[in-house]
Amino acid sequence: MKKSELAFTAALVPVDFLMIILAAVITYFIRFSDRVVEIWPVQFNLPLRQYLLLAIVVTPVWLLIFALLGLYNPKKKRRLVDDLYSVFVGVSTGVMGIVLYIFLRAELFSSRFLVLVTWLLAIILIVLGRSLIRWLQHRLYKYNYGVHRVVLIGDTSAARHIKDSFQNPLAGYKIVGILDEVNGDTLQKLEQLSRDQGVDEIIQTDPAIPKIKVLELIDFADERKIDMKYIPDLFGTEATNIEVRAVAGFPLVEFRRTPLDGWGKIIKRIIDVVGATLGLIFLLPLFVAVAITIKLNTPGTVLVRLKRVGRDGEFDMFKFRSMVKDAHKMKKDLLKFSERQGPLFKMKNDPRITRVGRFLRKTRIDELPQLLNVLKDDMSLIGPRPHEPEEVAQYQKHQRKVLAIKPGMTGMGQVSGASDLSFAEEVKLDTYYIENWALKMDLQILLRTVKIVLQAEAAH
Repeated sequence: MKKSELAFTAALVPVDFLMIILAAVITYFIRFSDRVVEIWPVQFNLPLRQYLLLAIVVTPVWLLIFALLGLYNPKKKRRLVDDLYSVFVGVSTGVMGIVLYIFLRAELFSSRFLVLVTWLLAIILIVLGRSLIRWLQHRLYKYNYGVHRVVLIGDTSAARHIKDSFQNPLAGYKIVGILDEVNGDTLQKLEQLSRDQGVDEIIQTDPAIPKIKVLELIDFADERKIDMKYIPDLFGTEATNIEVRAVAGFPLVEFRRTPLDGWGKIIKRIIDVVGATLGLIFLLPLFVAVAITIKLNTPGTVLVRLKRVGRDGEFDMFKFRSMVKDAHKMKKDLLKFSERQGPLFKMKNDPRITRVGRFLRKTRIDELPQLLNVLKDDMSLIGPRPHEPEEVAQYQKHQRKVLAIKPGMTGMGQVSGASDLSFAEEVKLDTYYIENWALKMDLQILLRTVKIVLQAEAAH
């Protein structure tokens, strides 16, 4: 899912909140206007401040009802009529709850005018606010912002119908290529399209394409984080671990690489930003102490930038320096002493590590500067560990699955004895995390990481 879609979905929450508050405020001023009071005298006392506080307290309940009705589902393409119906049901449910509360407590106020007019205005204003968000999103489509760039596979009537449907700029899709069949040149053409124009989705429109060719497309899409969809045959929609959506009148099946999408992705990013910010603030004294210790121990910089590979390609990962200066130049002479199978280098008594560096690594303090990478959106607090480009180049095809999401400061492998695990076992753990992600799992990994770090510090 594109970041723009997540941003517009997230924007609906504050917009709905503001529209409900606005509806309540407008209703209040209408009710207490001279003309209305003259016709319908006020028989209760409700100061504006108390009324606003009540509206602010009640509004989150409405938003929760909206969420349960799917109004914040980022994967759902909603039309105006869909919003109108769901908003009507959501606002009406909320109003019924308020009426019931007033009836049971009998201590708020007894104004049918405030309740009914707020109900009507809330429906109108929320739909208008959502229409404004949708209008802005559609306007940006014209500038290719947030547009899904699609390659169609197969010369079929379905492909032609989908192409015609996507001609509408408001659809949010752009056909960047149509490949008649899957042959030896197809993957090369896809690679060229991906480099030249960018590809977000591959749609296979011909169910008759041999399965071996489809698997090649799936591997290609998986390696490049491209969404792979297809129009199934009669029995295809019975498969599990997939999502089926109708596009241009055809059922499209999408392979789900990870459940980390939609609101889960938004919440995880919020936790990353808040956690990294608080971590940098509270750990600042420790950072200063470590910096001074490193400087006094050996010559060289306090922080090092290490090339790593993540979901979006290479990035510079920050660490406290735990090795001698120019340690990377010595690595090629030490590769033969690696004690770990697979592409990752691991040497128990690495001569490049300084005396202070051994302590920093044992306690994992050397990893703390990666909080900066979390703020930069290169990494997450929890995720697969990032590896060096030359190590990633040796990955087997199925091992590249660990690049499907952002790497993390700690992860499933690190809390499961990563130093003693083989690379294949670490990949299995990270793949399990990617395919079964949940916030609860992140919390468990975080708590286990804290326990491991405290135990390591206690040992010193």
